[in-house]
Amino acid sequence: MISESEWQQIRQVVADAQRAAMHCSIATVNSKGLPSITPIGTIFLNKKTSTGFFFDTYSTTFSENLQHQPMACIQAVNSSKLFWFHSLLKGKFKRYPGVRLYAEIGPLRPASPEEIQQVESRIRTLKWTKGSQLIWSSFHHVREIKINSHRWVEYPNMNK
Repeated sequence: MISESEWQQIRQVVADAQRAAMHCSIATVNSKGLPSITPIGTIFLNKKTSTGFFFDTYSTTFSENLQHQPMACIQAVNSSKLFWFHSLLKGKFKRYPGVRLYAEIGPLRPASPEEIQQVESRIRTLKWTKGSQLIWSSFHHVREIKINSHRWVEYPNMNK
């Protein structure tokens, strides 16, 4: 069980990571036990509960793996150079540099108008770019995620 205060920390670390790297990584395994990592830039965590959703548009291997095993590990790491420089300078992290979320991934379903509004709000500043129009113009389906547990990314001697 994830406490309310831990959940708020998790949400902040994931937000920082997505702001810096523009994605999180989701690890799944196929029917032969081989791992695969998929970058997903559209993860949204709910404010109060250990749940969320993400848009799933392009990831065929990911979808195939989920048919076999719906459990996954979502890793979010803050790759901001400023965050790391400040942390290395001070010799400690202000916040955890990352988190691993052990989650159950739900089936693909149509996105609600509220979910589409959230993703459009996130990509608004880059919507005018050609790349944005090519990769972020067809968000129609989401998968819900239920976070069962987590593990912080930590480095000895620099923990907060």
